[in-house]
Amino acid sequence: MIYTVTLNPALDKTVTIPRFALDSVNRISELREDPGGKGINVSKVIAKLGGTSRAIALLGGAVGEKIELALEGMGIDVWAFEANGETRTNTKVVDPVLDTHTDINEPGPEATLALLDGMLASLADAIQEGDIVVLSGSLPKGAPVATYETWCRTCSGAGAKVFLDADGDALSHGLKALPYLAKPNDAELSRICGRELKDVTEIASEARAIVERGVSRVVVSMGGAGALFAESGRTLLAHSPKVPVGSTVGAGDSVVAALAFAEERGMTLEETARLSMATGAANVMQSGTQAAERELVDSLLDKVSLEEL
Repeated sequence: MIYTVTLNPALDKTVTIPRFALDSVNRISELREDPGGKGINVSKVIAKLGGTSRAIALLGGAVGEKIELALEGMGIDVWAFEANGETRTNTKVVDPVLDTHTDINEPGPEATLALLDGMLASLADAIQEGDIVVLSGSLPKGAPVATYETWCRTCSGAGAKVFLDADGDALSHGLKALPYLAKPNDAELSRICGRELKDVTEIASEARAIVERGVSRVVVSMGGAGALFAESGRTLLAHSPKVPVGSTVGAGDSVVAALAFAEERGMTLEETARLSMATGAANVMQSGTQAAERELVDSLLDKVSLEEL
């Protein structure tokens, strides 16, 4: 079983505004709404790939109910915990003329330590040996900065493979617990290293250093340049196919979804790299945070090139 955890979910409202301008009246030409939050995005993509997952999320109020109903309509198993307030709505402004993407994110409700501990205890009781737990996204207000470190240690201790996709202090603390897989992007990796990583050689060196500390696999996404895959004794550089861009929102989440899907099915490193890059590219072609169909992903697999470093 794959469990995705979203502690700070959102309703993603994507609006298209040609020539979006500040200090001006802007008119929306297109609008769509999607249940969002990084873990929820992972579950949506896993479903399109043909897999199943259970989406664990803190949901509250009318927006939370809307998200839960939307996910159930997609056939996704939702394990909702009641949030202390209304789930946030995030607005993504897409300007196709100026080729800009602007995110306006609301603060979410505060999470108490008792609530988080109760969620974790419930998850740990449900985990079976070999399950995958995806911890991703920002932490809610009230959550300790070491929340992912605690969740990683507990879930790993219960027998799960933990996939960590976070940033800043949440990522730094989470890495202390040695998750099975970590997926920073190049900017996030630079931040936790405390210096700018200028090229693939430096990125590979830092990724290998994390593997040497005990993380089984490190995947560093690098936007249009592809991604680097490091594990003990091997490093692969995967180049993404060039595709028309609809929205980059959730692109990294789609890569995480493919990584979890591939791990559950025992795919090789090469198969995993191809699937994750093709899935990321296919989802970049979509609008909002909707997930691409499996047929599109499959059509891009042969366009992914791999290079052994």
